[in-house]
Amino acid sequence: MSAIVSVDNLVKQFGNFTAVDGLSFTVNEGDVYGFLGQNGAGKSTTIRMMLTLIKPTAGSIKIFGKEILHHRSDILRQTGAMIERPDLYKYLSAYNNLSIFAKMSGIKVSKKLLMDQLEMVGLQEAADKKAGVFSQGMKQRLGIAVALVHNPKLIILDEPTNGLDPQGIADMRNLILRLSNEMGKTVIISSHLLSEVEQIANRMIIIDRGKKIVEGSVEELLDPEHTVVDIDTTNNEATQQLLASSKWNDYLQAEKPLQLMMNKTQVPALINDLVAGNVQLLSVKASHSLENYFLSLTTRHEHVEAFAN
Repeated sequence: MSAIVSVDNLVKQFGNFTAVDGLSFTVNEGDVYGFLGQNGAGKSTTIRMMLTLIKPTAGSIKIFGKEILHHRSDILRQTGAMIERPDLYKYLSAYNNLSIFAKMSGIKVSKKLLMDQLEMVGLQEAADKKAGVFSQGMKQRLGIAVALVHNPKLIILDEPTNGLDPQGIADMRNLILRLSNEMGKTVIISSHLLSEVEQIANRMIIIDRGKKIVEGSVEELLDPEHTVVDIDTTNNEATQQLLASSKWNDYLQAEKPLQLMMNKTQVPALINDLVAGNVQLLSVKASHSLENYFLSLTTRHEHVEAFAN
């Protein structure tokens, strides 16, 4: 499958502060690509460079096989984006907002096409309502309609679920899946809501402090081989010493709380050994959710480097 986006050794510095530090990743055609990191990790800075809103300090960005700085207009004509909260004309209706942005994109569209776009994002009944009275979820959906009005091949969404209630998040998730599954769009989603990305992305990258921590398919990164096991006992310090002097020492990740990483199939043997060692267990929690995996990566860099290699 061909690469739609290729980022190579990207660097962005603001004075003495390095926001993006040697970042490289690839987004393939048809991907729903999760761009993950905690707030301040460098996600929005990277996206702004991809959209030519700010210039890189070093490195290169190729989209559709073309260098972004040399083929800006051609690339942006095929790219739709929503950066955080959409910038809408609040005194205009949803329909007129969409119509104006279509004209700004230099394309001629019919009323039917604009109404079809609003229907796709679930706003056909609100076409004549002013954007200023919309809920945050409705504004986000209108922002996506604006990003799609010129029928782009690539869609970039920066924190699309910010400020949404649970129903709004579910609606946004379903819309993104529709863009991918029914319309064949390549979608990049920048987010810190890891559980949401886990449900819709097929590939992902985790970045921290501007650097790539790990990249790959969601299926690979949620491999049972990397199950996180959290243990609580009546004496965690003594339990940690017991584990440190046993075969389980190689699996220890943290002491407070007591945490190990192993293949899911090894968990019963671990519990048996703890019971045999007269450990009084309060709880054993095994999980390989993306959220626990993310937290283990961004707080244990020495483990990440060994795992990524």
